[in-house]
Amino acid sequence: MRAARRATASAPAPARGRVAVIGHRGAPYEARENTLASLRAALEAGADAVEIDVRLTADRVPVLLHDATLERLWGHDRPLAALTYGQVAGLTADGVPTLREALALTAKYPSARALVDLPDPAAASAAVAEVRESGAEDRAYYCGGGLSMLAVRAADPAAEIALSWCRTAPPRPELLARVRPRWLNYHFGLVTPELVERAHAGGYLFAAWTTDLPRTARRLKRAGVDAVTTNRVAAVRAAL
Repeated sequence: MRAARRATASAPAPARGRVAVIGHRGAPYEARENTLASLRAALEAGADAVEIDVRLTADRVPVLLHDATLERLWGHDRPLAALTYGQVAGLTADGVPTLREALALTAKYPSARALVDLPDPAAASAAVAEVRESGAEDRAYYCGGGLSMLAVRAADPAAEIALSWCRTAPPRPELLARVRPRWLNYHFGLVTPELVERAHAGGYLFAAWTTDLPRTARRLKRAGVDAVTTNRVAAVRAAL
């Protein structure tokens, strides 16, 4: 199992003791989440990666949006899945970027990566295809729940995966065997040194999401995590 994970990993592991900082939907306190301005702000603040939520429009264009509708961010109570990309662009004044545009932006920062979060498993195959067509396979990886990550693994046997987890019970061995994640991506409130140690002993890297408090980031570093996702990249980077 450990050898298989290494075979699928496309990027070197973080240096032990250095915690990677991932901008959660970019830098949402600086600019609207999941927009190019937000991603740029996070990367300029020193993020090692930006986490982006990807869903599909009615015409199957992968775009950056966490919610199933445009209501919270853009003021339109319209389901994304019922709108074409052209309609989305019109309703948001071109504010919702495509996955292709986001990957092109991250390519301007040579050491940065894109962490593609898939809240809807139905978007997995299109997202993987876009990453491949954009030539971004070496600088993009994926996170999400079990169903989404199974869909990613089916679309790309070599994809680098961070299996997101928010339960006290650990992922079942059968799920781990099928997903073959490189990372275990836990809610920060569940993280203990013992949990991180067990993950490392099993050959996994360990990430924690999502904290904005420097003191919590320092606790996570003491616990031995390899990456922290945050809305406040500059503050957490300074704390680490």
